[in-house]
Amino acid sequence: MIRSSRLLPGLLMAAAMIAVPAIAPPTAFAADEAAAESIGDAVAEKYAALLERDYVYPETGKRYAAALRAGIKAGRYRTLTGEALGAAIDADVNGVAPDGHLRLRVPEGASSAPAASGAAAPTTPRPRKPPVEQAGWIAPGIAFIRFNLFPDDAAVTEAAAKFMADHADAKAIIFDIRSHNGGGLEQMDVIFPWLFAEPTRLVTMATRASVDAEGGSPIDGVASLRLVKGDPGMVAREHWATPNGDKRLHKAKVYVLTSGASGSAAEHFALAMKHTHRGILVGAPTAGANHFGRGEELGGGYAAFIPVGRTYDPATGKDWEGDGVQPDIAVPPADALVRALTDLGVAPAEAKTLSDAHRPAWPMERRKPRGAR
Repeated sequence: MIRSSRLLPGLLMAAAMIAVPAIAPPTAFAADEAAAESIGDAVAEKYAALLERDYVYPETGKRYAAALRAGIKAGRYRTLTGEALGAAIDADVNGVAPDGHLRLRVPEGASSAPAASGAAAPTTPRPRKPPVEQAGWIAPGIAFIRFNLFPDDAAVTEAAAKFMADHADAKAIIFDIRSHNGGGLEQMDVIFPWLFAEPTRLVTMATRASVDAEGGSPIDGVASLRLVKGDPGMVAREHWATPNGDKRLHKAKVYVLTSGASGSAAEHFALAMKHTHRGILVGAPTAGANHFGRGEELGGGYAAFIPVGRTYDPATGKDWEGDGVQPDIAVPPADALVRALTDLGVAPAEAKTLSDAHRPAWPMERRKPRGAR
């Protein structure tokens, strides 16, 4: 895809090379400069309109839109691009109400104009993570798997299903989600059928009704979700686990390792295990990024994730936005695997050696939102 933020500098260079005389007419430069200055305002306005129309909480969406339009009026975004624009917009949005999923996506490799006063400095993009790591037997009778992501990827879903089948005789399974940053339901829906002896309600997911009515719900049509009556203005679906008929793992112990970096779909997984008392959460509170949604293009190569729904404990009605899912056993994330293994009877020295060999290569701390002051 050609992105205008990349295309614009190339057009300027080409104009300079072919212009006769060598200095281009002032009016041409003025037009190009005006186009550059309009990118920030256009992106902010599109973002404002989408948040106002679709954000999970309508009143909050209106407040986000008002803050962005105030920024446009004040000229805060007019000359910014790339990470500088992202930082300025994120700061204004987070100043209204922090949301663990609200972050402007900038064009890959985009250059940045000087950051506005008070905006965060540009950050280096993180490398891509493999969705699954170190799946296998970690100790006799104890299976281990790390998920860094639950992607929309049939190969990863097949790998998750194979892991469960290959380790169906385990006395315990450890799911490491300490460096897991989100995704969807596909992998969960091939894991849960092994762990539950009877149909079990896991969590409830509620989508803004106006979004659902226009066919924009990102969870519509998922087989493991059941429509139920919900709050006014929302369409509620319950996520259920349906046993697959194989009983071997029904009594296996389940440990889920968590950290402040465990976000979004990882937190869905953690809450499902905690709410049903099927798994023991060991580590630190999760990231507190609750709301699910969909990606939207904003123009110029910029994009945003627009939260349109929330996931919550069906027994209490509470979600984990901001607070995270609390562990059953609170320990520093780096020590979570040691604790789980020693609880399962592994000698402390051996547990420490195994933990060191299975430590995530990725951060296990809650990520500070870009633009947060």
